[in-house]
Amino acid sequence: MEDIAGAAGTSKSVYYRYFGDKAGLQQAMGEVVLGQMQRRMQEAAQLAQTPREGLLAMVSAYLQMAESSPHVYAFITRLSPGEASAQDPIAASGALGNFFEQITDMIATPMREHLGEERESVITYWPTAAIGLVRNAGEMWLGSPAGSSKPDQATMAGQITDWLCLGIAPALKTTT
Repeated sequence: MEDIAGAAGTSKSVYYRYFGDKAGLQQAMGEVVLGQMQRRMQEAAQLAQTPREGLLAMVSAYLQMAESSPHVYAFITRLSPGEASAQDPIAASGALGNFFEQITDMIATPMREHLGEERESVITYWPTAAIGLVRNAGEMWLGSPAGSSKPDQATMAGQITDWLCLGIAPALKTTT
């Protein structure tokens, strides 16, 4: 809190008065940032012509937002190392859960239109799995050091979308 207050040019008592503690600040920031991410992803998906284009647009928007403010992203999605509580303040607030529910619906809707109601079991589980892959691969990418082996944002978004749509089977295909 002291570092944040110093960077903002104010005293940490201001933050304690409005947010109570670090968890309160994380919760408030999480609600704002997650809302922005959700709107950006929804706008990107609405411009797409196909479910795959929509998925690519959503993955790209997610990675762009995380990459543009990596410290804010880390602050709202992770506890500090050595933090006493194992409870995630964003998850506890319901903001992260609501965010994932909204994203799940954004993914499931075009899938339902494309695959039909008879594939409901796929539509029920796949969006949640997709979110996990995007979040984990995205965070690993975000934390990777810059260099020739780190793909740029557009390449990474395309790769994640390929994994989601095609799996890794093409990479495992053997040649004779």
